[in-house]
Amino acid sequence: QVQLVESGGGLVQAGGSLRLSCAASGRTSGRYPMGWSRQAPGKEREFVAAISRSGSITYHNSVKGRFTISRDNAMNTVYLQMNSLKPEDTAVYYCSAAESIGTVVAGHADYWGQGTQVTVSS
Repeated sequence: QVQLVESGGGLVQAGGSLRLSCAASGRTSGRYPMGWSRQAPGKEREFVAAISRSGSITYHNSVKGRFTISRDNAMNTVYLQMNSLKPEDTAVYYCSAAESIGTVVAGHADYWGQGTQVTVSS
């Protein structure tokens, strides 16, 4: 079993930055690909970014050039640095982990965090 705990959400003005963190715990948590998804009010959850243990990265087109995903394998933590934030980035952001990065990208991860709210004001 893997537990995921997100932190770092908050309220920021458009153009600002936030850094989300996701700490993973559990016996094998360090070997899983991990990622971030988000769900805005009234919308379905959508993939944002994913990273494998070796550092292979995939982004949703809407965040390329603005968001950066990274991980610290020693700390079993994944980060999402979000720059140039827009009001349409407002959502609950969820951390996830799965056996394969493809599963993370598809939104069918085995493990999910509780979510952290990101609100971008115009």
